Amino acid sequence: MTSKILQETTKLSNGVLMPVFGLGVWKSSNAEAAQSVQVAIKNGYRMIDTAKQYGNEAGVGYGIQQALVDNHLNRKDLFITTKIFNGDQGYLSTLKNFDEQLKRLRLTYVDLLLIHWPVDGKYLDTWTALEKLYHEGKVRAIGVSNFDEKNLADIENLHRLMPQVNQMEFNPLVQEEHLLNKMNGLGIAMEAWSPLGGGEALNDGTIKAIADKHGKTPAQTILRFDYQMGVITIPKSAHEERIIANAAIDDFALSEDEMKQIQAMNKEKHTIWHQDFAWHKGSEETGVKDNVSHWDDTEEYLQKKVQY
Repeated sequence: MTSKILQETTKLSNGVLMPVFGLGVWKSSNAEAAQSVQVAIKNGYRMIDTAKQYGNEAGVGYGIQQALVDNHLNRKDLFITTKIFNGDQGYLSTLKNFDEQLKRLRLTYVDLLLIHWPVDGKYLDTWTALEKLYHEGKVRAIGVSNFDEKNLADIENLHRLMPQVNQMEFNPLVQEEHLLNKMNGLGIAMEAWSPLGGGEALNDGTIKAIADKHGKTPAQTILRFDYQMGVITIPKSAHEERIIANAAIDDFALSEDEMKQIQAMNKEKHTIWHQDFAWHKGSEETGVKDNVSHWDDTEEYLQKKVQY
């Protein structure tokens, strides 16, 4: 039976309804992404999150179109998110490269378009381009990713549209308490990347004890925590049984005490942050470089025909 969580939506500040739970495809090849997308949609998922940087928009696009055919769905039944690559930021570059992203995704619009990171000296021009795409109807909602309070204040000072979503690293180890409060005040929804927190969180004794009490896995327990915190979640998996299990969090609830125990795990330590990037450090030698992931199957999935 499909989890009720997959049918639940939240209303963004512009009135668009966004699912609260979906599938992420980071570090997936085009073949893996296409398969994951088809499996997820077959099992009731309606939200898919990708990015140009992941290098798998072609696979995601194929997976979406094949899943629409196989499950007798319409495009409007799905909520698709992608992101502007750091290396494409700037007004004209964003507009040009977004058109190419739509082609790879085999779509005429996306439901949510995010700025992947607030690249120094460029993200306000990029935001202006997102506003144009929004007003043209090429995107239904616009937002940002990895934006802190200062970055959001910079957009607020433009006195124009505010982001509808900010996708942040969020899990028991990184809970963004102050930022979440700020966003709530601005009407910006929080969406989690890395919602499970990796091995450290999944193997934590507190998480394991709470999971055992409810007869759930550590992953399900963490995802339930994220959900009860009011955070939109997009866990990644390439395995059907895990895709199904990740969403099976509608039949239990964490108590107030259990929530507090998990909240106490917070370290507010990002696995990667602005200062790690070359564009912030000003050094290609010591900073993380912005590269689009390369998969050998990209061209195959650009040409692959949907089976009717």
